[in-house]
Amino acid sequence: MTRSPRRPVFAVSLVLSAMLLASAAHAAVSNEEILQDPKNPQQIVTNGLGVQGQRYSPLDLLNSNNVKDLRPVWAFSFGGEKQRGQQAQPLVKDGVMYLTGSYSRVFAVDARTGKKLWQYDARLPDDIRPCCDVINRGVALYGDLVFFGTLDAKLVALNKDTGKVVWSKKVADHKEGYSISAAPMIVNGKLITGVAGGEFGVVGKIQAYNPENGELLWMRPTVEGHMGYVYKDGKAIENGISGGEAGKTWPGDLWKTGGAAPWLGGYYDPETNLILFGTGNPAPWNSHLRPGDNLYSSSRLALNPDDGTIKWHFQSTPHDGWDFDGVNELISFNYKAGGKEIKAAATADRNGFFYVLDRTNGKFIRGFPFVDKITWATGLDKDGRPIYNEASRPGAPGSEAKGSSVFVAPAFLGAKNWMPMAYNKDTGLFYVPSNEWGMDIWNEGIAYKKGAAFLGAGFTIKPLNEDYIGVLRAIDPVSGKEVWRHKNYAPLWGGVLTTKGNLVFTGTPEGFLQAFNAKTGDKVWEFQTGSGVLGSPITWEMDGEQYVSVVSGWGGAVPLWGGEVAKRVKDFNQGGMLWTFKLPKQLQTASAKR
Repeated sequence: MTRSPRRPVFAVSLVLSAMLLASAAHAAVSNEEILQDPKNPQQIVTNGLGVQGQRYSPLDLLNSNNVKDLRPVWAFSFGGEKQRGQQAQPLVKDGVMYLTGSYSRVFAVDARTGKKLWQYDARLPDDIRPCCDVINRGVALYGDLVFFGTLDAKLVALNKDTGKVVWSKKVADHKEGYSISAAPMIVNGKLITGVAGGEFGVVGKIQAYNPENGELLWMRPTVEGHMGYVYKDGKAIENGISGGEAGKTWPGDLWKTGGAAPWLGGYYDPETNLILFGTGNPAPWNSHLRPGDNLYSSSRLALNPDDGTIKWHFQSTPHDGWDFDGVNELISFNYKAGGKEIKAAATADRNGFFYVLDRTNGKFIRGFPFVDKITWATGLDKDGRPIYNEASRPGAPGSEAKGSSVFVAPAFLGAKNWMPMAYNKDTGLFYVPSNEWGMDIWNEGIAYKKGAAFLGAGFTIKPLNEDYIGVLRAIDPVSGKEVWRHKNYAPLWGGVLTTKGNLVFTGTPEGFLQAFNAKTGDKVWEFQTGSGVLGSPITWEMDGEQYVSVVSGWGGAVPLWGGEVAKRVKDFNQGGMLWTFKLPKQLQTASAKR
């Protein structure tokens, strides 16, 4: 593979950028650029606006005073009949935007004009088994290649200038229920991906590949008892059993179909050299069939990026009986306490608790509710383990067709689901898209069958309030206090962006991209995109102007699984559109007070 010479990260002139855009080949993406991504506002080469996933931009040309002048400059349609949910975060490199659409499609778009440069459509089999819509959350960039995962569980590498396939590798068997929906990531020159499929009784795993040729480098199962491997010259070398032995926290052979899929992908902390991944629900949902903690389901894992070894874990919902998962993003941040700098990481769990961990060892620092109603637990103990309300665990079926039904809050779609939160180092706050809902849930008998749903439970989701479900919250991770909130009638299902310009951006299923004052929570701007906003907004600088982009297109898990909640969104239109906005130079107010 031919690579262009490297260039200094901060030496990108506007003239050179324009020249590169006009040429057929653009500069390769290096490890240094990936690590320095948050400091180079002229490009976005990582999912999360940095390997730590803080989704913070240092740009302040656009701020809470002048955002009222933000205006659309172009829109790009994904076209065709393949709409459904659009959950991607775009990447921007040398004036080209790279993003994915539903049904495993990839687009390259001129970031100045919105003109399509190329499009790749994966040839998906008819028997794909996605759990929660045909979505895809984005690409990774490295060298001259664009990487993404498909709904039939493949990794594909495309030439970033032409969209032509360079290599394609099967990660897992889609006929067993595996798929890939998350954006892969690059860490120390390795291409790393998780898999989805926990509802089908798969065994979760995280794998690393050589990005140049797709050679498998290591594999780490995320269910206790399965062997991990490193690969040399194409040969598998045993690298220790996850958890040390089989069945320690699982009954019988259920660990062999234990779920715990790391379906949302991960982030990387350079300060500790650890990959931080979350894992999904144990299989089946019927917890009476699998007594024990069921490691490493519903957990956060820290892995050595060199060989996939698990260095520490934190389980947010041991013996999960509500499909709360533990897959939500674990975001690295530092704060000072007692004169010391604490290397922390925070996550807002589907179970309703916000956790702050020591990211050097996974130890629990603090935890607190971040939604108004939690019924399945009464709190957390000193180690962060939940104190269960056993009356809120659905009953065992026994001789009946189903066990006793219970009402539980939050619902299994979570106090916060996949949609990534953002951390603003200026305010010290996390901005969390959350939902207030509950569910009736009951257990049923179930037996594993390859490729079939492996739940053993039924459910109906219900709103907790007549006038809102979604709540965008500003949360202080040190005090545990909610600083402000903004309510939304429909559930929030899109990602969040925050900036040095005292702004927070997110979208709504009603179709609005909205901006808020990061300190006060006042809504300062909104734009109707025509379909629900589920994507994660980005912002970058080009030609001396600040741009904002977001993908619009309603779908995802809510209309598929939402029960009574789905009634609130049944009339929302689907779509597939990439919107781009900017603050024109003549309207910038550099001296505006923030």
